[in-house]
Amino acid sequence: MAPGAVHPNPILHGKLEEGRHLSVVDQDLGYLSEGLEGRSSNPVALLFDTLLHPDADIRFDHPSVLQWKLEKHKCIPHLVLGRGLPGGAWHVMKRSMLTISLDNWMELPGLKLKDWTNSKWRNLLNDRATPEEIASYYNDYVKFMGLQKNFVNNTWVTSVSKLQQDQEHIKDKLLKCVKKDATTQQLPTTANGPAHNLWEVRGFQRIGDESHVPFCLLTENVVLATGTYDLPARLGVEGEDLPFVFHYISAFESAIKSCKVNQLSDPVLIVGAGLTAADAVLCAYHHKIPVIHTFRRNVSDSGLIFKQLPRKLYPEYHKVYRKMCKQSYTTTPHSNYTSFPESCIISFQPDMKCVLHTASGENMVLNISMALVLIGTYPNLSFLKEHGKYLGIDPSKPISCKQNPIEIDPYTFECAKEASLFGMGPLIGDNFVRFLKGGALGITSCLVKRLKKKGQLISEKGIEEG
Repeated sequence: MAPGAVHPNPILHGKLEEGRHLSVVDQDLGYLSEGLEGRSSNPVALLFDTLLHPDADIRFDHPSVLQWKLEKHKCIPHLVLGRGLPGGAWHVMKRSMLTISLDNWMELPGLKLKDWTNSKWRNLLNDRATPEEIASYYNDYVKFMGLQKNFVNNTWVTSVSKLQQDQEHIKDKLLKCVKKDATTQQLPTTANGPAHNLWEVRGFQRIGDESHVPFCLLTENVVLATGTYDLPARLGVEGEDLPFVFHYISAFESAIKSCKVNQLSDPVLIVGAGLTAADAVLCAYHHKIPVIHTFRRNVSDSGLIFKQLPRKLYPEYHKVYRKMCKQSYTTTPHSNYTSFPESCIISFQPDMKCVLHTASGENMVLNISMALVLIGTYPNLSFLKEHGKYLGIDPSKPISCKQNPIEIDPYTFECAKEASLFGMGPLIGDNFVRFLKGGALGITSCLVKRLKKKGQLISEKGIEEG
């Protein structure tokens, strides 16, 4: 704890005083997080969030009670494998959007976002930032902290599997990996620890536009942090694969730029009642493109995300919600916006038509210029057996941030069904940056304590995708 720091929660402050001589990493996270409440169901996520931003939910700007100190002798060697630049999905999100979280909730330890933006001569709007700013901030953060050697960009992991052979066989396998793969300089390979604890991580790194160089890593621990942005959820209806049906908002932006849709086009069909669908509605409104908006829920459903967002802080989303509430069961060509709540898509037809089943029980045939199915996303865990389904709370269903997250130990973040495999972020249900940082604390604390128990700091390769 920082010298002289006082946490506004007196019970937590007392616990921090008890362990003032210890790093938070070395303390009992279960004890520290006991009794904390907030917007995450993860106790360590709540702990880290309240240490970094005390009373943030009630908009107090208390200083952090944490003090950061680099102790190189305690460093655990690790690699972060990502398909793109540090920042992952933030690099491909719509630039005109604003973050749901406040700007300071998006920041990482040791570099305040506002300090960084001032150095870049940028101004944050309405205490929220754009995805472009966040993506640049995360990319710069790696450089600012001197972590470039730990990040390997443009890498695709194709297989993560547990090795079962004895140590001699593993050494032979390691030598074969080194001889076969040409990436040992970029991605060093190691074979530490007992055989039954090792994972084999395979994939390739893209060099330039065409070259794909394979790699093979052997490691004791793997951290899954892919997010859930990779695979769009589908309706599963007839015609969903037709060329005018899309599952990414970026397709809409491209269609606008190429003038494939405009204010004289047939309406764009937007399916979904989440924030991505709302962003598409706002995009259409900005370009005066007619919209038919359909979603399964009733507009008074308490589970709608709009019900959870303060109006003053998120005026653009409440503007969409007001439009959604103006229910209409008829549509005319080129009307600006038509809402169909409690409705579902029956099929898409090759002649640019959509069959919609409305709340009134009738089927309507609609002429559309394109369809955007924006009903959520799933993580791509194809590199794991069963696509990682066996790790979920319900192993019969795909991993999903909301419906079926990976089951973990709440304090170590180790997968309940696979030792030495860890999960963090949206994969375990923490969909906001402010809470996923607790995963890093829990995993680090777990590894450090295990290494101390062994009496040595061994080489560990933590794998993060996205």
